[in-house]
Amino acid sequence: MSPVRKGDDAMDWSGSKSLSRASLVLGTVLLSTVLCAPASGAAPEHTRGDTAADVAAASSQRRCPVVYFDLGETLVHTADDGSTDYRPGAASYLRALRERHIEVGLITNVPSSWGTTDAERAARLRAEVDATWRGPAPFAWEDFGDRVLTPRTESERKPAPVLWQRAKAGSGRCRVVYQAETAEEVTVASSLGFVPYQVGRPHRPAYLPVGLIELLGRRSR
Repeated sequence: MSPVRKGDDAMDWSGSKSLSRASLVLGTVLLSTVLCAPASGAAPEHTRGDTAADVAAASSQRRCPVVYFDLGETLVHTADDGSTDYRPGAASYLRALRERHIEVGLITNVPSSWGTTDAERAARLRAEVDATWRGPAPFAWEDFGDRVLTPRTESERKPAPVLWQRAKAGSGRCRVVYQAETAEEVTVASSLGFVPYQVGRPHRPAYLPVGLIELLGRRSR
C-alpha cells in the first residue's frame, strides 16, 4: 500500500474547499437572479384574493411560472449538414419541467410570411424542424401547446420587445422566465420583467435549475 503524503491530503482538502465555495457562490448567484428579478405583473399582496376559493380558482386557471425559451441553439442545435437535434441536456430538462407540470413556451423568430397566425407559423416551424430532425426521440412539440410566439411582421422580430410583451401579457400574475443563448435577448427579456437565464455559459448549469423555477412558482401566488 502506498503511503499517504501530507501534501496530497492538503491538496485534496484545499480542492474540496474550493469546490464547495464555488458551489456556494453559484447557488447564491442563481438565487439572486431568480428572487431579485421583477415579477411578471404580480399584484401587490393586499390586492390578491385571500380566501381558499380564490387560491383554488387561480390555480385551476394556470400553473406558475411559465418558462419561455428561444429555440435554435437554445433547445435545438443545427449541425453543419443542416440536420437538427436536441442540444445536450435539453430533452431531459424539458422532461423534468413536464414531470413537475411547469408550463413552457417558445419565443422564436421565423419569417412572418409563414402564416397569418401564430398557429400557422408554428405549424410551418414544426414541419421545417421535423424535416431535418436526426435525434433518437422527436422534439417535444406537445409540451408547448399554443405557447409558440412568432413575429406577425418583420418589425416584430427579436430583439424587438413585442414577442416578450405578448408572452408576459398572456401569463397573468405568474412570473415568466426566458432562457436563450444570446446575451442580447436575455438582456431585453430582463428589462421587460422576465427572470433571465443565458444558457450554454461555462461553469454554470446548462439551464436554470428546475428547483429554482419551482421556487419562483411558490412566489408567484
